[in-house]
Amino acid sequence: MKIVITGCSGFVGTRLTTCLINLGHRVTGIDAAPFSAAVDTALFQFIQADTTQPGDWQQGLKDVDAVVNLAGKNIFHLWNNKYKEAIYNTRILTTRNIVATLKMNQNITLVSTSAAGFYGNRGDEILDESKAPGDDFLARVCMDWEKEANAAKERRVRVVVTRFGVVLGKDGGALAAMLPAYRMSIGGPLGSGRQWFPWIHMDDLLAAMLFVITHKKIDGPLNFCSPNPARNAEFSKTLATALNRPAFFRTPAFLLKLAAGELGSSLLNSQRTVPARLLSHGFQFQYPDLPDAIRASL
Repeated sequence: MKIVITGCSGFVGTRLTTCLINLGHRVTGIDAAPFSAAVDTALFQFIQADTTQPGDWQQGLKDVDAVVNLAGKNIFHLWNNKYKEAIYNTRILTTRNIVATLKMNQNITLVSTSAAGFYGNRGDEILDESKAPGDDFLARVCMDWEKEANAAKERRVRVVVTRFGVVLGKDGGALAAMLPAYRMSIGGPLGSGRQWFPWIHMDDLLAAMLFVITHKKIDGPLNFCSPNPARNAEFSKTLATALNRPAFFRTPAFLLKLAAGELGSSLLNSQRTVPARLLSHGFQFQYPDLPDAIRASL
């Protein structure tokens, strides 16, 4: 297949690009940041561009089998009005520009990323894909993001929306940000630690991405997360145990909000998401359990 990946230089994008090329697919990667991974250049074309703006990069979307849209500013950064605008625009404008390029009745699949943040703060409620969205900043971003992707249905394009949990993998992502504190024995739960923490191992995310691209009858939203979400305290204890470290340095909720503002509040949200639709289509997880996933990621 010929596949385009926007946001190809990020944590997930780099690994998905490498995975697809190793399987023999032709990949066009598009990102504002340089692409640094070593790949088979016979199967790879890289276009460096600002995807929030229309431009020549859109020519790379023609005559392809699938587009995987991963573009979006990293949310793990202190939020101010300017950065929140960048979080929003890199997702919404990129997706709008992608959809504007797709032709009517084109035999193509659009896989567009969203996040478990779609659901907002939901306590112990079990969240499958049928549940309503939340109402905080990240939930509103996800709603608008998905709306832009679903506009491609008007062109009779197959649209799959993937709501990511926190992605666990080697050498990057959220786990890389957590490890220094835990290795210094100062890691621990956030707030009460009772909030549910949706997660997925990188290998399962890549396998699920291939699964939805190749299974043509799958469309709509899918939770890309383990079938076994963990509470934050359980995640902290499991990570500390894997590192042979303690996990008793709890960060009080008020301090997290004081230090990180609105981002800190979002880190206390509880999302007990389950991958109901992936499982119903027969997808099998390699790492459904947190201890195995963390060990593999370390």
